Amino acid sequence: MRDEKAQAGRIKAEEAVAVSVSRRALNFARRAWRPAATAAIVALAALLVWHAVYGRNGVSVWEQKRVEDRQLRKEIDDLNQENARLRDRVERLKSNPDAIGQVARDQLHYAKPNEVIVTLPPEPQTKAQTAGAGK
Repeated sequence: MRDEKAQAGRIKAEEAVAVSVSRRALNFARRAWRPAATAAIVALAALLVWHAVYGRNGVSVWEQKRVEDRQLRKEIDDLNQENARLRDRVERLKSNPDAIGQVARDQLHYAKPNEVIVTLPPEPQTKAQTAGAGK
């Protein structure tokens, strides 16, 4: 009988310890969930801010695309100006005989009657000129 009482006492003590542990765990959970949730929200907010700045479509990529857009627009404007200049030249060559004669003289080395063309040898390049040409 004593063994039964001792065993029953041990069981009650174990149950009391188990209840005490579960109460402690419950109290800890009640106290700790707010700071843990706050830390989780702060971490999530930091992740969202990082993604907004450095993500695939973030601010830094957007700024790079703006710079690229400006460069391409400038290049398009330059090419449009060159196209306009070349269109004007084509129109002059179609209608102006003096412009046609100038091209014939410069590129084809044609000469008018009684005209002498003198061709000079190219100037020799010095070392400083060849070094500057590579820059």
